[in-house]
Amino acid sequence: MEDIKKLLAKVASGKTLAENTQYPTLELEPNEVRAVAQKLKDAGFDYLINLTGVDYGDALGTVYHISSSTDKTALVVLKTKTADRENPVLHTVCDIWQSANLYEREVYDFFGIRFINHPDMRRIFLRGDWKGFPFRKDYNEVNETPTTNVDIDDLETLPSITLDRDGKIVEKNAKLFGANEYVVNIGPQHPATHGVLHLRTSLDGEIVKKIDPNFGYIHRGIEKLAENLTYPQILPYTERLDYLSGSINRHAFCMCVENAAGIEVPQRAQYVRVIFDELTRIASHLLGWGCMAMDMGAITAFIYGMRDREKIMDIFEENGGGRLMPAYSIIGGLTKDVTSGFEKTVLDFVSYMRESIKEYHTLYTHNPIASDRMHNVGWLTKETAVALGATGPTGRASGWSNDVRKIAPYSAYTKVNFKEILRNTDTCKGDSFDRYIIRLDEVEESLNIIEQLVTNLPGDGFQVKVPAIVKLPEGEYYQRAETARGDFGVYIKSDGNKNPYRVKFRSPCMTLISALDPLCKGEKIADLITIGASLDYVIPCADR
Repeated sequence: MEDIKKLLAKVASGKTLAENTQYPTLELEPNEVRAVAQKLKDAGFDYLINLTGVDYGDALGTVYHISSSTDKTALVVLKTKTADRENPVLHTVCDIWQSANLYEREVYDFFGIRFINHPDMRRIFLRGDWKGFPFRKDYNEVNETPTTNVDIDDLETLPSITLDRDGKIVEKNAKLFGANEYVVNIGPQHPATHGVLHLRTSLDGEIVKKIDPNFGYIHRGIEKLAENLTYPQILPYTERLDYLSGSINRHAFCMCVENAAGIEVPQRAQYVRVIFDELTRIASHLLGWGCMAMDMGAITAFIYGMRDREKIMDIFEENGGGRLMPAYSIIGGLTKDVTSGFEKTVLDFVSYMRESIKEYHTLYTHNPIASDRMHNVGWLTKETAVALGATGPTGRASGWSNDVRKIAPYSAYTKVNFKEILRNTDTCKGDSFDRYIIRLDEVEESLNIIEQLVTNLPGDGFQVKVPAIVKLPEGEYYQRAETARGDFGVYIKSDGNKNPYRVKFRSPCMTLISALDPLCKGEKIADLITIGASLDYVIPCADR
């Protein structure tokens, strides 16, 4: 911690750290952000975890959570804001951290903050003709609704702003595609986009030249809804983000609230939560494996994956009540204790699943047609993965060590021995096969974690009593968790009331989708389907 404080004092000379913060935090003027950000990047802080817009009432601002791909436990926060609510502008950092490209578009979409020198200030979730910025506290929902139909030109015109020599804002417009480019629409209604995702794809024959992903077809405004809900009421919404990592999302939100409120969760509840997290990870990887195989034409593999996933759904239903979304974690522990036969059922599944993995490899991994479709297709270098913030199995398949369970251990992960599944960059290429195989390897490691925990369940109870109305102390809180798709984050800004002032969920899927364009350039359009499946993104997680 002291080394980070010294670094921040060096990169922001004359600035003092904010007091009583979870992580070392610098509050900067808008014209100071780029210089400090560049110095942090040069010092090794090359991973922009999250970028959050906030309406402070008297000002609009952004919060940056930044880490390092080498010193992975290091985490710093930058904050800035502008008092100009009529025409708020800040400086872009998307040329410093590539992942900021989509993050800054999101901030513009919901708060109206434009970023100087950002190349693409289109809305990202809402329609191009949407009036107003709905995450502002003074947003009038009744009077600010779309009145016209979106023209296709709205998708292809890239507005941006720069500063002239006198410091005045200059408006610019560029074209996404050339006049003679051949552009096809893949999605939003297409099974291989794995949800309602719209990919405008420029082709040269069968070769992909450029991909422009369009979000928002399933946007539900969960973060905005959370501002008018109590903390327990928010829990069901967390499971509906990445619904294939629902238990993990819910666990992360519970931990964020519990840590902020000083609630001590019983060890038994922590063990069971992690068992459910790992069962969720396995279920997600089985569906991801089956869908990737099916996208390439192997329907039998999909049926096998779904067959085995059902056994996990049965465990969820027996203990939590739900199948896809068990709704098991609550603030303070679990809704109820596990059933009397929980240990035997889980251990039987562990034994069964280890044999099934061998079957998967025989059926599909060693199939020469499948091998040809995946090897040397969609290369993702470690450097690009870090720049894009492409975490989880995707980043680890490129050699980037980014497992939050190891970087910032939480809950019962501190009680088990397990290894981070990482593809060696000397022997792998970060291609579609590496992203395919790493998930099957992670299933085996999840089985090891589950086996250790389920045979050593503590007996200290499954929940503690919490206040009827949960209120968090005034402040800002951030909790990370490792979902099936990577680094999931929960940001809560509290003003001391029973409702959060601002909630932001860090979507690992949005950054994965942003990897489609660099991965698919120069590949055939059929390979786009393979590459997209290998990224294993879930659209509601990105849309939120």
